[in-house]
Amino acid sequence: MAAENSKQFWKRSAKLPGSIQPVYGAQHPPLDPRLTKNFIKERSKVNAVPLKNKKASSFHEFARNTSDAWDIGDDEEEDFSSPSFQTLNSKVALATAAQVLENHSKLRVKPERSQSTTSDVPASYKVIKSSSDAQLSRNSSDTCLRNPLHKQQSLPLRPIIPLVARISDQNASGAPPMTVREKTRLEKFRQLLSSHNTDLDELRKCSWPGVPREVRPVTWRLLSGYLPANTERRKLTLQRKREEYFGFIEQYYDSRNEEHHQDTYRQIHIDIPRTNPLIPLFQQPLVQEIFERILFIWAIRHPASGYVQGINDLVTPFFVVFLSEYVEEDVENFDVTNLSQDMLRSIEADSFWCMSKLLDGIQDNYTFAQPGIQKKVKALEELVSRIDEQVHNHFRRYEVEYLQFAFRWMNNLLMRELPLRCTIRLWDTYQSEPEGFSHFHLYVCAAFLIKWRKEILDEEDFQEEYV
Repeated sequence: MAAENSKQFWKRSAKLPGSIQPVYGAQHPPLDPRLTKNFIKERSKVNAVPLKNKKASSFHEFARNTSDAWDIGDDEEEDFSSPSFQTLNSKVALATAAQVLENHSKLRVKPERSQSTTSDVPASYKVIKSSSDAQLSRNSSDTCLRNPLHKQQSLPLRPIIPLVARISDQNASGAPPMTVREKTRLEKFRQLLSSHNTDLDELRKCSWPGVPREVRPVTWRLLSGYLPANTERRKLTLQRKREEYFGFIEQYYDSRNEEHHQDTYRQIHIDIPRTNPLIPLFQQPLVQEIFERILFIWAIRHPASGYVQGINDLVTPFFVVFLSEYVEEDVENFDVTNLSQDMLRSIEADSFWCMSKLLDGIQDNYTFAQPGIQKKVKALEELVSRIDEQVHNHFRRYEVEYLQFAFRWMNNLLMRELPLRCTIRLWDTYQSEPEGFSHFHLYVCAAFLIKWRKEILDEEDFQEEYV
């Protein structure tokens, strides 16, 4: 019965069950599109079956929709119908195969050359282009120099993602220019944000799969509740809240040297240099001073919890996002002394208020004995026991307590486990959820455990992982 259904599907859906597609891989070099086209033409002549014209099936629609993922677009100017392409002999085929192998051997060498050239450039805190940008420009020039006869014989080189990628960008480092879909999404955001009263429900819906870099600062201000939905009130609100923050600085910051605040300030002062130590941006003295002010003012305004290690990490995504509003290039290497005093004050105040809004929802994570974290770890344990009992029982068999690995996940919101650029993207979704940082975060943690369940089940000695 199944065989008959399958047969009927192909009879109903296509002239031929499938089609010849280029195969990319080490053992199968890319086919010459002209040879492929000839082969399909010859085969269609031999196996031609007269069929009625019917509406394309869902399979063909799927194929058409996904083919653009592999379409480089280099064959638009080629004319495969010319007579010169109709007579290909074995010599031409052998020559084409030799050219393919030669191109592949050249492509293996190019990344090494590009890495060596970029390593010779001296490091600087000035605004610079990331290594991935340079790689992209080289790739485009290399493509132009290739023999036009073999434009589609290999996919374009993937840009090399550095250890610390462009954290200010919503995509991974070296992302290509925006697609039509991305431009459409950006326009949708701009329409929402420019309306007289922004529809926050619609904004959350659009932000869930990620916020475009260009509109992320204002979107985060709105989603965090820092900015009002009414556009006419936003300018005055920003001005008032920024003045209020610097009023706190004048009123309280000098008290950091007083005896009852010395311990708090000392711990903040110790933790700040440990914040993202691999990113030059956060090692600049001016940035560290900004972080110290933000954390100290928050701590003395929230005496129930005060400052707790881990809160320092929660400032960084907001700082980077609001800094990207003034910087178009790499944020990670940017020298903040190039910004005006007003710009720095705006970034600092906005980071403080948005972090405060976030912590309002999870403050019990940082009060005495951290009961919020205890509850969330227990909830994670119950969740995993229901969705993957095998992983849960494996932890129990080897006496692994969820608190051993999940405490930091809750305390730092996975910021020690993920690159900062990924955290920023994740927070797009968190801020789109009504209780993203408190409840949705649990499901993200559970998803991590399920994602690496095979490695977890293969592990028997967990103790050395926590030494």
